[in-house]
Amino acid sequence: MTKYFDLGKKLNTDLLGKVLFEDKKLRLPKLVENKIFKSRLFLEKTISNSSQKIYGVNTGFGSLCDTQIPKKDIKVLQENLILSHACGTGEIVPKQIAKLMLLLKINSLCLGFSGVRVSLVKHLIKFYNKDLIPVIYEQGSLGASGDLAPLAHMSLPLLGKGEFYSKKGITKSNKILKKEGLKLYKLSYKEGLALLNGTQFMLSYGVFSLLKSSKLNKLCDLIASMSLEAFSCRIDPFSELISSVRPHQGQLETVKNISAYLKGSRIFDSKSDYVQDPYSFRCIPQVHGATKDVVNYFKKIIDIEINSVTDNPIIFERENSILSGGNFHGQPLAMGMDYLAIALSELGNISERRVFNLISGQRNLPKYLIHNSGLNSGLMISQYTAASIVSQNKQFCTPSSVDSIVSSNGQEDHVSMGANSALKLYKIITNLTTLLSIELLNAAQALEISKKNSSRKIKAFLKEYRKEVPFLDRDTDLYQYISKGVDFINTK
Repeated sequence: MTKYFDLGKKLNTDLLGKVLFEDKKLRLPKLVENKIFKSRLFLEKTISNSSQKIYGVNTGFGSLCDTQIPKKDIKVLQENLILSHACGTGEIVPKQIAKLMLLLKINSLCLGFSGVRVSLVKHLIKFYNKDLIPVIYEQGSLGASGDLAPLAHMSLPLLGKGEFYSKKGITKSNKILKKEGLKLYKLSYKEGLALLNGTQFMLSYGVFSLLKSSKLNKLCDLIASMSLEAFSCRIDPFSELISSVRPHQGQLETVKNISAYLKGSRIFDSKSDYVQDPYSFRCIPQVHGATKDVVNYFKKIIDIEINSVTDNPIIFERENSILSGGNFHGQPLAMGMDYLAIALSELGNISERRVFNLISGQRNLPKYLIHNSGLNSGLMISQYTAASIVSQNKQFCTPSSVDSIVSSNGQEDHVSMGANSALKLYKIITNLTTLLSIELLNAAQALEISKKNSSRKIKAFLKEYRKEVPFLDRDTDLYQYISKGVDFINTK
């Protein structure tokens, strides 16, 4: 049975994830359709009864905002906007994120402040429901004035231009439209501008990154718990008493998670022979916890942005007003994503340090977690790989939001560079997944070598992992097991 999602509801990150990953179809309720219709009717009446300039409706764009366009050319203006702004380059945006962009743009238009026709929304819904996802390129947005180039590429198939993802790969949109029996869409005034104005490129990466980071946070605690056992660490730093006198929410949550994962562990509950552990083990509640707090902070930004109007100009039909402002500026997202990038990078940073300790030959573990080391190098180079990735993540943490380059002949003199923040964040998350795979490889190896009696939850997790990655009793090509570990983590 087909699952439907009725547009017009207040959204949050979790609900968006369900719509996307459960492959729900979109449906336009009559109430939402009426809201869109009224907004359009007000715009049409305003244009018919007034000679005033309305930005992007009967004027040019950017620094050409004072150039009035004759009524006979208004519709051509909108098509020209999409064609001229489709300047995207670089790698292709992953299909899931491109699909999320389309969903968020449809949702934005359904708020009823953009002055588009109902027919445009229905056309985009057909694309989404038929899984006709436009091909979009990563580079081209400054994160202000809207994500112009990416959203132009998203809109090209309406005109029979650009490409769609298809089962056969990337396919010209005109071929797919013909096969599906879909006509080209004839844009009317304001519609091209409404498609291109908005933060949906940045926002899609932000939503996707938030969904991934929430999962990775829990897995970080679980994999770190394995490392704690393998390295014979003390239980003291995970006492609720310690966190009670510094009660940051993330720290408390981390202690709760690790206590649950290690409940019943004969290693962790026994008295350790070591007075203190390295910070990468002892300070897990503080470091992992700080990242959780940043994730929660960023979620508040995202949940506001999902339900916001980032178009320009904005049509206030009830207030009898059309106002031009700056809601398309991506600064809230750009700064939030830069902050989240730092927080997630730190999870990888501390994970690599635990790997370094696990292979060091300390605490009754063999050097490089292999028997007959010397003849065998064991997991030595896995730490090199982790160190390389951690270093790259640190470079990706340079904030994009502190940069701005003047564009459009000085009219757009401050931009957020939020699209670059989004892309860096996505790469950090991909790298973090690999780093956790490397720690899991080492922690699992160390636990089995030590033959320690682990907790029930750790044993169950290790049993699942061993279906994909075996215990290593001699040197082998490790890249395949790191890759399988990444796939294993991505299924959790």
